[in-house]
Amino acid sequence: MDESGGSFVEVRRISQGPDRGSVYHSTPEVVTGSTAWLGRGLSCVCAQRRDSDARISFDLTPSQEECLHRLQSRIEVAYDSSKREHQEALRALWYASYPEVELHDLISEQWKEMGWQGKDPSTDFRGGGFISLENLLFFAKNYPKTFHDLLRKQDGNRALWEYPFAVAGVNITFMLIQMLDLQVAKPRSLIGAIFLKLLAENDRAFDILYCITFKLMDQQWLAMRASYMDFNTVMKSTRRQLEQELLLMEDVSRVEDLPSYSLLSR
Repeated sequence: MDESGGSFVEVRRISQGPDRGSVYHSTPEVVTGSTAWLGRGLSCVCAQRRDSDARISFDLTPSQEECLHRLQSRIEVAYDSSKREHQEALRALWYASYPEVELHDLISEQWKEMGWQGKDPSTDFRGGGFISLENLLFFAKNYPKTFHDLLRKQDGNRALWEYPFAVAGVNITFMLIQMLDLQVAKPRSLIGAIFLKLLAENDRAFDILYCITFKLMDQQWLAMRASYMDFNTVMKSTRRQLEQELLLMEDVSRVEDLPSYSLLSR
């Protein structure tokens, strides 16, 4: 994908191999309306490794190793619509998003309002797994004001064709997994090593960083006056900004100390 723009990227599924870098695609349904998007079998820009990425070698502390293992265990869980726990999490996301609107069913046209491709959100979780639902639910429960501002596109002059909120969230989960090098026994990049320090201090560091990244992405979207054709470029810019912030804050041990954390509101 070049920098001149392109269709909104859908992440379909992460391969189950040790590196989990491959993405499988199918032709998605195009949702019309205020959350219209296009996803035509493009590779996710956030999954593409750059040749310039630094590779480092370091030892994990027992605490870091334990925290990383727990996070990787979460990442490996696929969304399963037959599991009651997963059904309840999806239902909880709806009511955290629209507390006064009754959800008719877990498969319903209502889901399109949140920015899912169609009436069954489970088809969109193949890219990020169950953790992408957990990320959205964590965001809604812990930073409800920022979550609802983004969901309802409250801030700034918005494009006529906006990014779909929920599917963007799945893309952000996938981007962070790739950026932080979380598919391997231990990260091979400086960014990954820095993140492990944050994770060892707070087991929910990934979820908090997800919320920060979503807000940063929306800021980039507004600053670039972006429309859905620009989503790839916006995600690249968001990743660069987040990487720079983590590198500049190399000595910080708490994710809450990142400057962009102040953008989140409860």
